[in-house]
Amino acid sequence: MATGAASRGNKGPVKPLAEWRGVLAYWLRRVSGLLLLLVLAAGLVMWWAARWTPPRAQFPIQGVTIDADNGVVRWGSIKAAGADFSYLMATDGTDGVDPMFASNMAAAREAGIQTGAIHRYSLCQLATDQAANFIRHVPRRPDTLPAVVWLDYDDRCPDRPTRALLLSELATFLAQIEAHMGKRSLIAPGPAFERDYKVTQGIARTTWLRRDFFEPDYGAHPWAMWQANQFVRLSGAGGTVGWNVLRGEGDTP
Repeated sequence: MATGAASRGNKGPVKPLAEWRGVLAYWLRRVSGLLLLLVLAAGLVMWWAARWTPPRAQFPIQGVTIDADNGVVRWGSIKAAGADFSYLMATDGTDGVDPMFASNMAAAREAGIQTGAIHRYSLCQLATDQAANFIRHVPRRPDTLPAVVWLDYDDRCPDRPTRALLLSELATFLAQIEAHMGKRSLIAPGPAFERDYKVTQGIARTTWLRRDFFEPDYGAHPWAMWQANQFVRLSGAGGTVGWNVLRGEGDTP
């Protein structure tokens, strides 16, 4: 009996249930406080990201990218927010058309904002058919900004043509829409697309590159336009808009 009592005594006193509850409550308060700080920090980052644009002193000409997801746009508010120009999603592949393109173009011009059209290029469809879609829906006007060919992977299209075939088709597409518009286009490859196809090495066009918050450096040539933030929120548009800047004169590295 004495040996058993001594053995139990070596384990130390057992904490009462109330003390365990106190320890648990303490750690729950610590974890809850940490979670609250993380939520507040995330909210602050999102608030900052929704408002950040590159400094106007460095990039005096800035503008927006708009599509149907932005709803009915109040272009006077967009201009008041500092947009000097706008690029509008226009066509997609061989038959896609942004339903707000025509109304956005008319309203932006009425507000005194220069506009340009964007075509989302599809790897799954012929260049001539895509060019016909663009030509059918984007009018030729001397005051229109150069058209943009948006180059990105699309989950709807599993095709991955060879680089030679892509460059050949893209050259055909550009030749046809440029004959229609009367001016050379820009190409806007995303980072992954450019890494795989090196379009900026194979197509001699002005480039529009994309990277949030930091200047992009993935093209073969210095960018002429940079989409600096795709998370900007403006009172004149629903959802988020892309915010773009032009490279200033004499600013080429």
